[in-house]
Amino acid sequence: MSKTYFTKDHEWIRIEGGTATVGITDYAQEQLGDLVYVELPESGKSLAKGDTAVVVESVKAASDVYAPADGEVTEVNEALSSDPSLVNSAPMGDGWLWKMRITDESQLEGLMDEDAYKASIE
Repeated sequence: MSKTYFTKDHEWIRIEGGTATVGITDYAQEQLGDLVYVELPESGKSLAKGDTAVVVESVKAASDVYAPADGEVTEVNEALSSDPSLVNSAPMGDGWLWKMRITDESQLEGLMDEDAYKASIE
């Protein structure tokens, strides 16, 4: 069973077993516009909550994507290197950014569920 959380910075994190998949929300990709480049982290990189993990560049601006919790990068979405627009077309699907193993699950407690996130952007 998976559970998805949201941050105030418009990231989502989906927990499935011991793995967390992270990306940006549909709202975030709409605000950015068409993505032209995604700078992904190295696999094996340690991240602390709040660290810049990914930089996404659109025709409008560059924006940092932050780690929603402490952990280690286990996989990155290589498809984005050749097709960054996947983040625009499927931000919570094929446009995921990276997967990580979380080292402090208590950090998830401060994140929002989908209803709270939707209320925060209205």
